[in-house]
Amino acid sequence: MSESAAFTYACDRLEEATALDRLEARGTVRIALKGAGLEVRSVTPEQMKVAVQRLLPAELEARGIDDSAAVCDAIASGLDGVTVESAGDTPDAVFSRLGGGS
Repeated sequence: MSESAAFTYACDRLEEATALDRLEARGTVRIALKGAGLEVRSVTPEQMKVAVQRLLPAELEARGIDDSAAVCDAIASGLDGVTVESAGDTPDAVFSRLGGGS
């Protein structure tokens, strides 16, 4: 499955900052994204930042992670440095082309 650089970054930082293993960290971030209506493969750094700040703290608290707000703040601030890769054929790109966009 293809995933965005923002998703990979958030998962890697979460795994480093907590006792969650790789699978747990990735699953937790996926749940937060699902709650925001976002997809792993197309989430942008800006969208990920909102999900990390608004939804991820509650997910971490539910998993017994101490100081979830600080963990999320650190992840969110690092997302500013993540570059957006080519969007490819996301649904938005397809509909843009169909609608006469670029």
